[in-house]
Amino acid sequence: MMISHPNTCIRGCCCSDSIPLHLPPSSYSLSLPIARGAESIVYDATLNGKRVAVKKPILSTSEDINKFHKELQLLCKLNHHGIVKLVAAHARPPNYMFFFKLYEFGNLSHKLHVEEWSPTIDQSLMITRHLANALQYLHNIGIVHRDVKPANVLLDKSLRPHLADFGLSEYKRDLKQVTVENWRSSGKPTGGFHKKNMVGTLIYMAPEVLRKEVHTEKADVYSFGVLINELLTGVVPYTDFALKHRLAHTVLEMNYTEQQLTAAVVSEGLRPALAGTELGAPSRLLSLIERCWDADIHIRPSFDDIITELDLIIGTNKKRSTMEENNVVSESSSSDESTNIVQPSKEPINWFVQGKIYQNTTCSNGLRVKSWATRSDNSSLYLPVLSWGSFATCGRRETMEDTHFLMPHAWNEEDIHIFGIFDGHRGAAAADFLSEHYQDCCKPLIAPAEESYVEQDHVASCPEERERVSSVGGQVKWQLDTWRVGPAALQVTRSIGDDDLKPGVTAEPEVTETLLSDEDEYLVMASDGLWDVVSNEEVVSIMKKTVKEPGMCSKRLAMEAAERGSNDNITVIVVFLRPVSTAERIY
Repeated sequence: MMISHPNTCIRGCCCSDSIPLHLPPSSYSLSLPIARGAESIVYDATLNGKRVAVKKPILSTSEDINKFHKELQLLCKLNHHGIVKLVAAHARPPNYMFFFKLYEFGNLSHKLHVEEWSPTIDQSLMITRHLANALQYLHNIGIVHRDVKPANVLLDKSLRPHLADFGLSEYKRDLKQVTVENWRSSGKPTGGFHKKNMVGTLIYMAPEVLRKEVHTEKADVYSFGVLINELLTGVVPYTDFALKHRLAHTVLEMNYTEQQLTAAVVSEGLRPALAGTELGAPSRLLSLIERCWDADIHIRPSFDDIITELDLIIGTNKKRSTMEENNVVSESSSSDESTNIVQPSKEPINWFVQGKIYQNTTCSNGLRVKSWATRSDNSSLYLPVLSWGSFATCGRRETMEDTHFLMPHAWNEEDIHIFGIFDGHRGAAAADFLSEHYQDCCKPLIAPAEESYVEQDHVASCPEERERVSSVGGQVKWQLDTWRVGPAALQVTRSIGDDDLKPGVTAEPEVTETLLSDEDEYLVMASDGLWDVVSNEEVVSIMKKTVKEPGMCSKRLAMEAAERGSNDNITVIVVFLRPVSTAERIY
């Protein structure tokens, strides 16, 4: 790209000989968001006709702008094949943006937990080795990443990892100057911790970080160990513990507080369940992981030592694979051909892919639907006039597992509208899949309701649901504070996914039909993040006091839930069923 001089940010503190820092508006265009975080949004974009990824930070204070310039200064100095490549930036108001090379396979967290990818041992070792090399490079030039986690590892088409997101990175020399006494709570809270003091994501944080002590590059080593173990197991840390681990059994479902988990990691030495050799993981690699997450920073190896150890592990693994292949060839040549039948390997089922195949084969003939106008011969039938809006936030959670859709005029039918919220748990895989394929998989039939039912939560604390789960052999036990299902200790009793808890946790929904009338004013749909802290009556009261615009109403309800301390993701959809004015107050 052509670089205009002087090639600096507006402040003059950032400069580069190879990366343009000021772009004409005609050179780029932003498309749809592909990722959202507490402090930035990433867009699919084009720059001079080529696809790129654009990270656009959310800037609301002067401190946010200072952080942008600090990250840009650092990125301009990085040049390593294992680190995301900055190709341009726009460092002048009103738009502050980073332009990165687009990595086709997305981030490692999505690959493992949404696409349910199970890497081979060779692939895991390759990713581990490349990632270690990138962190070695950073530490050797005096930089600590401070937020190493799968969501910040991007994969190219060859599945090579590239470390991303340097918003929390610091130089080692600056970390050594920080003391507990001069730390102050500042920045935007994430997961209940302030960024300056409690940096990163809770489940990847080293004990010294959780204790708010001055930390070193060894905090990256700890996070690296947790990440590699997650790569081997395919399990989010602390979601797979047996009940004997009192403080860390399925963190997201059991609603343990961050303080409780922190205490367990710091005081009790709690760590994620270590991968087993039955998964094919070399014992030396497992030993290395345990040293990486040791509480004593002096026991944790440097990345120079980690790479030396990994090279030995990879070399040994190659020799073993070669020997096994030779043994297979020898046995096949010496055995009786009639009895030497080679069975195909049984790969784990990828339900994300299977679901796509299923919907393609079962929904290829189209859907038969009935519209409002054809469902009854009654000419006086009430027909609502709809307007809709939504708002979603991850709230105090580190990740967003809710997903939702607004599908007005479905299948080009004027009077068929579909709205849905999927409240993900144990990861967002099922919610993401359903949100993507609801249009092909659902088969609505709009007809007058013969009777109406009271909507209720499908949870194990409901006697009818508890009895239904038990009747099909499911285990329901009182755990911690309520009734829960199976070893995973789920509260919910009906969900899509959760294969290990079927048929107790069924995917069969409760269907409610309600005949609308001209007395109905609006519909509020929301995930538990709202309903756990705001009652139906309070929702009605808030709606009365809010400008009658559905998007604004949705945001107002979500913000109310957040202010009341909701610990869950919060998603709200508001649908008005008759024309309203934004100046109107409904009483």
